Amino acid sequence: MHVSFLGGPRPQRGVGVVAPFDFALDRELWRWVPDDISLHLTRTPFVPVEVSLDLARLVSEHETLHDAVRTLNAIAPEVVAYACTSGSFVGGLAGERAMCEAMTRAGEVPSLTTSGALLAALTELGARRIALVTPYTVSVTQSLEEYLAEAGVQVTGRAFMGLTRHIWKVPYRDVVDMARQAVKGAADALFISCTNLPTYDVIPQLEAELRIPVISANQVTMWAALRRLGTRAVGPYQALLDESARHQGPVLPEEHQEGWS
Repeated sequence: MHVSFLGGPRPQRGVGVVAPFDFALDRELWRWVPDDISLHLTRTPFVPVEVSLDLARLVSEHETLHDAVRTLNAIAPEVVAYACTSGSFVGGLAGERAMCEAMTRAGEVPSLTTSGALLAALTELGARRIALVTPYTVSVTQSLEEYLAEAGVQVTGRAFMGLTRHIWKVPYRDVVDMARQAVKGAADALFISCTNLPTYDVIPQLEAELRIPVISANQVTMWAALRRLGTRAVGPYQALLDESARHQGPVLPEEHQEGWS
C-alpha cells in the first residue's frame, strides 16, 4: 500500500503545559487527553530546594512563568496550563489570578493554573465542604487550606504525608489510606492535591467506596484546559467528567474492582 493512502497526520489541537522541574507524571496527564489533542510540556528551571513553601514561590515567579510560556509560543497552543498546585495557591487568590495574567501576556492565549482549576471544579460539583489529601508538609498543607478558605471552601478533614521529595513514587495504596483518613466528617467531595502524586486509577475506586466525587490536581488541570478548548477530558467512572456518576455514584465493572485491604 502506498503511503499516500494513509492520509494524515490527523489535525491536532495543542495544550501547553508548564510544569515544575521535578514533575514526573507526564504519562498520567496524557491519560486524560482525547486523541485529537496534543500536550506540549515544558519545565521551570531547576532550583536546589525541596518541596516546601519556598519552592512553591520559586517555581511560580512571574519571570519564570513568562520564560516557560515563551518556549511554547512557537508551537502555538490554544491554551496554557500551569500544572503545579502549591505553586499556584501559595500567593492566595490574588496571586493565582496574577499568575494567569502573566502567562496570558507571555503567550497571548488563555491561561489557567491547577489551583484555579480546582476552584472551578468545586463549583462545577457544587462542593463547598471538602476532605483534603496532600503529600505535603504541614506548612504547605495549611497554605492550601488558607487558599480554600479564602475562596469560601471549608475543609472538613485532612490527611498529609509530610514529604519533601520523590512524591511521584507514592504508591496508590498510600493515597487510598490517606483518603480514608481524611473523609471523616460530612464532605461534598475529596480533593487529592499535588500534580506529582499519581491518582488516575484510584479516583473511580475511591468514588465507589466513599460515595462522593473525588478530584485530583492533574485531573482538574486537564479538565479545565480541555474545557477551554470545548472538548472533554477522558476518564471513565470519574464524577467530574461524567455527570451521571455524580448523582448515582460510580458502579465499577468487576475487572476495575481491586482490593486494598
